[in-house]
Amino acid sequence: MAIMSDKWIRAQSQQAGMIEPFVDGQVRDNCISYGLSSYGYDARVAPEFKIFTNVDSAVVDPKDFSPKSFVDREADVCIIPPNSFALARTVEYFRIPEDVLVICLGKSTYARCGIIVNVTPLEPGWEGHVTLEFSNTTPLPAKIYANEGACQFLFLQGNERCEVSYKDRAGKYQGQRGVTIPKV
Repeated sequence: MAIMSDKWIRAQSQQAGMIEPFVDGQVRDNCISYGLSSYGYDARVAPEFKIFTNVDSAVVDPKDFSPKSFVDREADVCIIPPNSFALARTVEYFRIPEDVLVICLGKSTYARCGIIVNVTPLEPGWEGHVTLEFSNTTPLPAKIYANEGACQFLFLQGNERCEVSYKDRAGKYQGQRGVTIPKV
């Protein structure tokens, strides 16, 4: 398995629409950087957030997820309460080739502030907006900036196409748009 370079990511994005919209190069103008890097792609967070709240004393149940667990916000900045959590999504829509697995790591700028970004691997054949999970591990409110970098995606190409891709098995998160809550 090899990690794919900026040349490969650019070609896949421009020719096959792997990342849309695609930013060819790093944008750093007084913001948390995003766009193409040497061996990855730094995605942006969209201005659409689901912030977890305990106002209605809902129980977080992955098999029966209640919309009462969060409040929706559309804004240029999201404030995550202390020791809390928010869901968001990437600005970019991804289409993963069937011989590639994508892993995601949080940006160091957020990590150094106690903000953890979690994303499960993007499986071969998957496509959609990526749902981002932001955890504020600090005892203070934390800011997330919309339309700026949130995380870096690394593309790992396998030695051959897998037997059954995410698309082949009609995965439950295939083609997701917007911030997607848990499904069973």
